[in-house]
Amino acid sequence: MDAMIVTFVSSETGEVLMYAETAKTLLDIVGKAGSARGVFTPPEMLSALAKLQAAVAEARRQAAAQPDDDEEDRSKPLPVSLPQRAWPLIDMLERTAKAGPDAHITWTAAADF
Repeated sequence: MDAMIVTFVSSETGEVLMYAETAKTLLDIVGKAGSARGVFTPPEMLSALAKLQAAVAEARRQAAAQPDDDEEDRSKPLPVSLPQRAWPLIDMLERTAKAGPDAHITWTAAADF
């Protein structure tokens, strides 16, 4: 997958830009297709939010269960984790879900991803 950008736009918040690879991972978690255009409607937002929060909790649980790295590994930069990558969309879903029945989130990309 190329470095395509996916733009999430909420009726209630600012834009969130992310690479298609990250967007696909998050959309897969919530059961949405990585299409060039998509939408979260108000009835879908709380379910999507719960699924992302559960995935983040599981990722944190797994990270906590990992043994400490040795001294050599500590000098390497840490990868960006699922909780860090998911946070902008989680925040957008939380804030938009509170806004009422006309609230929505859409996403667009140059192509399906």
